[in-house]
Amino acid sequence: MTVRAAAIRLMGRTHRAVYRASGGRVLGRVAGMPVLFLTTTGRRSGKRRTTPLTYFVDADCLVVIASNGGEDTAPAWWLNLSSDPKATVTVDGVSRPVVARSATDAEHASLWPTIVATYPGYAAYARRTNRPIPVVLLCDPGAR
Repeated sequence: MTVRAAAIRLMGRTHRAVYRASGGRVLGRVAGMPVLFLTTTGRRSGKRRTTPLTYFVDADCLVVIASNGGEDTAPAWWLNLSSDPKATVTVDGVSRPVVARSATDAEHASLWPTIVATYPGYAAYARRTNRPIPVVLLCDPGAR
């Protein structure tokens, strides 16, 4: 694990702890974006894993970015969703089931300008890595 990856993991754990201790009053937004908690099932362990992520809203889906800070490896939560796309999101203390999918090429092209305009760091992450950065849609299980 790289130092950057370890720092990202530590920030996630710290974020969860501060958010929960403050009842969401602290760290409910990061870099001007709202934060959700994504709970996935570990692809190897089978354990539930919760990760704080900034998100966007697109129609009926929540949109998260699998940037992993520009690391060449995908974030664990995306690998977990790639194995089992069923997950739970918690927004403002309300949890609901979702099904994840990668944005289509057209959706990615449509969403990416808004994503990098909101947080230019995503463009820097894309330049830092050789892998394409997935844009992930978290949608209601009944949505098409």
